[in-house]
Amino acid sequence: MRITELLSRESIVLKAAPAGKKEALEQAIEIMVKSGKISDRAEYTRKVFAREKEGTTGIGEGIAIPHGKCKGVKAPGLAAMVIPEGVEFEALDGEPVYLLFLIAAPDTKDNVHLDVLSKLSVLLMNEEFAEKLKNAADVEEFLHIIDEADESIPEMKAQNAEVGEVEETFYRNIAAVTSCPTGIAHTYMAAEGLAKAAKANNCAIRIETRGSGGAKNVLTEAEIAAADCIIVAADTKVPMERFAGKKVIECQVSDGISKADQLIKRAVKGEVPVYRAVQGEEAGTAAAGNNSLTHKIYMHLMSGVSHMLPFVVGGGILIAIAFLIDSLSIDMTAVSEEVRANFGSITPTAALFKSIGGAAFGFMLPILAGYIAMSIADRPGLAVGIIGGYIAANGKSGFLGALAAGFLAGYIIVLLRKLFNKLPVTIEKLAPVLLYPLLGILCIGLLMTFVIEPPIGFLNTALNNALTGMGTTSKILLGIIVAGMMAIDMGGPFNKAAYVFGTASIVAGNYDIMAAVMIGGMVPPCAIALATLIFRNKFTKAERETAPANFIMGLAFITEGAIPFAAADPLRVLPACILGSAVAGAMSMAFGSSLMAPHGGIFVFPVVEHPIMYLLALVAGTLVAAGMLGILKKNITERN
Repeated sequence: MRITELLSRESIVLKAAPAGKKEALEQAIEIMVKSGKISDRAEYTRKVFAREKEGTTGIGEGIAIPHGKCKGVKAPGLAAMVIPEGVEFEALDGEPVYLLFLIAAPDTKDNVHLDVLSKLSVLLMNEEFAEKLKNAADVEEFLHIIDEADESIPEMKAQNAEVGEVEETFYRNIAAVTSCPTGIAHTYMAAEGLAKAAKANNCAIRIETRGSGGAKNVLTEAEIAAADCIIVAADTKVPMERFAGKKVIECQVSDGISKADQLIKRAVKGEVPVYRAVQGEEAGTAAAGNNSLTHKIYMHLMSGVSHMLPFVVGGGILIAIAFLIDSLSIDMTAVSEEVRANFGSITPTAALFKSIGGAAFGFMLPILAGYIAMSIADRPGLAVGIIGGYIAANGKSGFLGALAAGFLAGYIIVLLRKLFNKLPVTIEKLAPVLLYPLLGILCIGLLMTFVIEPPIGFLNTALNNALTGMGTTSKILLGIIVAGMMAIDMGGPFNKAAYVFGTASIVAGNYDIMAAVMIGGMVPPCAIALATLIFRNKFTKAERETAPANFIMGLAFITEGAIPFAAADPLRVLPACILGSAVAGAMSMAFGSSLMAPHGGIFVFPVVEHPIMYLLALVAGTLVAAGMLGILKKNITERN
């Protein structure tokens, strides 16, 4: 089937001028109805707008492909609009949309049209083809351009086969999912990396991102069905049952950034296993990425951390503001020791902030344990994990106890599920609502009280006492270690381990560790941005253009801004950044800087103890790292 068989002359408009996204969709639906392929306009309109709510269909490069599949479609069809002035469409790259193709798909098992739509998606990746369509003088020329390009695809495949390559390896339609625990940077960097690699390999790609704002651009059934291969680059659980029977590559989200081209080439070759849904898997979720035990444990831990972070960040900053309010309102040298003991709650306003922040902070450990358990055992593990975390938070085991509670709760539910697997169906249905919570909460309560709390509580108390009693030299060494860890993998396991240690230390009242952790994470992006300004001949034009944004990310404590530079030249960039971060962490400890807020970067400097010295430590670490980059990196001409 050819593309023009789905696209009638009545459903093409070359000089559309919608005022906004909603009007653009309404106009496209109007011309689709004129094609005679819609039997129920209202139902089709609902489907198109419902799909748009899931995530924008503006795929970037000035192109949008909205679509709807329902019983209100009589036959598969296309409608096309050229919008010369462009229209804001919330596209993935933030650019206006100039070329819009609306898809109508009937709700039937016959998906013959998917091959055609897949082919159109591939063609639209070609900038020259899209540009020709935008400049078409009339409808006849528009259709001729599509026909001409349509005919060229098999010819190009044949040429490819002649030089010894498999015919099917030239064009591919790829779907992808990217997700990281925090969903701030890795998710979108992996998506960008895969998109660029797909374009370089002449493939069409549709990417679903599952970041901090939730799932965006969720893959539809039609997109999944049309995909030749699906790449799941994730360190958290994603819904996988929908991919059953498809070729699926599962990898870590970092691979989507540093190995995007390899992943796309592997998808193009088609040497990929077919995904089979796991028996008994709830809600169709499965762990993406490396299947090793180490990675699974890391993934479960990061699932808990990602859900814990909003409570830590929001509550921690509110508590820090409470301390700032009291420090500005009260002369601490003129009040009694009893009053000083209530620092942070002395004035009514400070007490209010600390009360709200403390409430949020109080959920930190139960949420951590609950979502670790949920990652292991799905929804039945949540309540059991939360109870275990609550016992740890109100006992002596603290953060370490909550970690143990999360994993224990998850595997308790896994064990109960296996034990109840052979129960009669009528009783088995009661398990999720009665047996799992009843027996699971009882088991975790007994284990936490009699097995976990005594030894881990003792260990946790000893550790906190040791940190509190550390001398200046020991603290400087600790600052070097935790700050350096923040730069080792910039958002990976080492970075997250240091950050989690810092937040746990806040709970225990050791605020200087968090200060060293945060400054260690701020140095790499700032250093790279500075290096591109000083040592211009050591960076490509593209690197120099994107680097200034790293100043903003670094000052906001978003270490991930340095990842593209580290991925491009890890043997030189990483040592420089680690050294700079370690210097900054050591100076922070030496100056006695402390931080009660677990995030915020420069915006929480007012609540840092000795803020001027802390800023000096940041500047020194940045200069050291930037200087090392200038020494280690080769000139662009040498690299070429």
